[in-house]
Amino acid sequence: MTHAPGTYADFEGLRERAVALRRAGLSRRQIRDRLHVDNNDILNRLLQGEPPPDWTRRPNAKDDLKERARELRVQGWTYDQIQVELGCSKSSISLWVRDLPKPERKRTPEEASAIARRGWAATLRLRDEERQHTKETARRAVGELSARELFLLGVGLYWAEGGKDKPYDRRENVCFVNSDPGMIGVFMAWLDLLGVERERIRFTVMIHESADVAGAEKYWADLVGADRSAFNKTTLKKHNPKTRRKNVGDSYRGCLVIKVLKGADLYRRIEGSWYGIVESARKADHLNRT
Repeated sequence: MTHAPGTYADFEGLRERAVALRRAGLSRRQIRDRLHVDNNDILNRLLQGEPPPDWTRRPNAKDDLKERARELRVQGWTYDQIQVELGCSKSSISLWVRDLPKPERKRTPEEASAIARRGWAATLRLRDEERQHTKETARRAVGELSARELFLLGVGLYWAEGGKDKPYDRRENVCFVNSDPGMIGVFMAWLDLLGVERERIRFTVMIHESADVAGAEKYWADLVGADRSAFNKTTLKKHNPKTRRKNVGDSYRGCLVIKVLKGADLYRRIEGSWYGIVESARKADHLNRT
């Protein structure tokens, strides 16, 4: 019969039986089954102070590694060298050899720092190679976009980054603002897909006054393939000399605002399409959960 915790009234009598079984060479599992003690805490108390029989002792697979690690440490090897040699963790090595004297330093602090910098540089290079490999693999996996895929992508892109109506401010304007050239390129391709005439598109550059304004204006005009006449007057952000700008350098070109004239109907199509995407996603998620 299995004992419930707290029902061992004759604890001392039970302990005598457990000790006797232990000294007779039984394992913990055998004693547990024999006495019907399923609570490990009670079993530990019953067998407290009683060593396990020799036959239950398992050889430690790390004993040989420990001995070898101690030998190498005495020879002056570092943790890194021992780790490479034995293939075990530094935490284990530290535990095994912590009572041994540290080996004498064979390098100057400058030499050690130089070696560490080279090792870190190699690590960073490997990380960058892995990063670039992952990106390139993902880029190739996309392949060619269908018209439907580009359409859905453009709707999501606009709803994330474009201007939207508010219940208190119904405007139904199509206005997209971004600083990423890739985003601007995809959005322009999407407008072409929808048949929006270039004559209906107006652009505005928004940039800090202390940046290369003329260079930015030329860059965005070249990117979207539009004549300068399609650009409104550039909006300049006043520079505060008390703050230090982080968006500096040749790569900073501000933001480009893209506005579609007479875009109320297009805006309604965008909003309706977005709600269609949301509804389909919810249905798909429901099917995946059932």
